[in-house]
Amino acid sequence: MRQLIVLLCTGGILASLSACGAKPDADRATGELRMSMQGSNDDPAVVKRRDAYQKYLGEVTGRPVKLYEASDYNGVIQALASGQVDVATLAGGGYANADAQVGNKVAPILTTRRADGGTGYYSALIVKADSPFRSIKDLKGRSLGYVDFNSTSGYLYPRAKMRAAGIDPEPYFSKTAFAGGHTQAVMSLANGQFDATFVQVSGGDPEHGFTTGAVYTMARRGLVDAKDFRTIWVVGPVPDTSIVVRTDRPQSQIDIVRGAMAALAYDQPDLWIDIGQPAGSEYTAIDRHHYAEVIALRNADIAQRRLGPNDKGAPK
Repeated sequence: MRQLIVLLCTGGILASLSACGAKPDADRATGELRMSMQGSNDDPAVVKRRDAYQKYLGEVTGRPVKLYEASDYNGVIQALASGQVDVATLAGGGYANADAQVGNKVAPILTTRRADGGTGYYSALIVKADSPFRSIKDLKGRSLGYVDFNSTSGYLYPRAKMRAAGIDPEPYFSKTAFAGGHTQAVMSLANGQFDATFVQVSGGDPEHGFTTGAVYTMARRGLVDAKDFRTIWVVGPVPDTSIVVRTDRPQSQIDIVRGAMAALAYDQPDLWIDIGQPAGSEYTAIDRHHYAEVIALRNADIAQRRLGPNDKGAPK
């Protein structure tokens, strides 16, 4: 394992670190490694992945890994932006938020690349299967649930695509609210709190359908029946979640984290699948450019909300 990590750390997969704004540092011990992941403690899939990363990084680095738990997206963002943690997992919208706060003090270094070469997922607008809604046009004047303000697939990306389709989200729906997470969004829809909601889907494409995402994960846990929901609109692909680091940490620490995580799919393939990563996938190197579109969409959405839907100068 360690031989593979050394090769990765000295090879091309680490060549883009300097572009992320990382500063070379002398190789020195830094004590514990601090990590944060977003997710609810009542979601066994999240807990399993979080615990696996903590144990694996501890074994590889030889340092204790302290886990800072966050129940929402903003908790991870603030922990990373404030320097409370060294490494975190963040979706594109969360990274765009951190980037706006502290710039190149944080940088994405790895994201999942599937066997087909894709590095993204999709945002699906879902309704209850027994509802009369067949398209987004049918939802005018109805209620809509978003996942979280910092969610890429559950807020930022679909709002941008709605505007591109000529739909201004603010006046179009009678009520909008944040559910707090993908699981909560599905449950809120199931309980009749919304007429529709956006959730993440993957493991397929709009033409052939999907096999993974919040609804499917919850269905496997027996919380819902996937047949009770219907997808009526899909946008994407959305750039996938990434491993993000503080670039003001010692270069040796950044290198070993990147090398270790990049080796995980090969070093422990059974664990890779067990924590929910797609078969045949791997971590691949990225930098800030991977999220250029998401950063631009976030800036545009903020500008739109500041102007308000009735402002004639608001971007369409």
